[in-house]
Amino acid sequence: MTLRLGIADHFGWAVAVTASADHDVVDRRRIELVEPDVTAAPIHYESHRLDVAATAALVAKVRESVVRASSAALDDLAAALPEPVVSMSLRTWPPDFPDDLAVQRRSPYEARADAIMYRQILSDLAHARGWQVHLYRAQDVLGQAAGLLADRADDVLHGPRERLGPPWTKDHRLGLAATVVAARS
Repeated sequence: MTLRLGIADHFGWAVAVTASADHDVVDRRRIELVEPDVTAAPIHYESHRLDVAATAALVAKVRESVVRASSAALDDLAAALPEPVVSMSLRTWPPDFPDDLAVQRRSPYEARADAIMYRQILSDLAHARGWQVHLYRAQDVLGQAAGLLADRADDVLHGPRERLGPPWTKDHRLGLAATVVAARS
């Protein structure tokens, strides 16, 4: 069995859907990406009241927390699965997104900097586990998966709600669709 993991991330948490090579959902869960009592969005919510040095210190603290929490969540997930994970799919980010914190604090970057931080850390953690990383565009992945699945699309993408019960949200469908697209890459 080849298992693929699709992630639909939010500030501090994500929906994780693991699927088999036949696109059957093996596991679905919410995972915490940052430890409790640590701000989930240090740039978007906090940097406007801090100077660059204080923002840098806060971002470093949050990054360390994200690494710990996300590592633990991925380890728990992997341990619960019947087979190893071979890939993780994440929402894409611009390859030219600035690394400079002073730039990230300004619009339009400050609204996306935290989400990109999470994705980059998740990507690093996946690589450290030997998993391939696939990036997807949230606007496109459902249509791409439906095109690849053809007449099976409705059953694969919407059927888990009937078979597994709620929750089965758009985030779950995005994660699953991303595993479908990754399997065909």
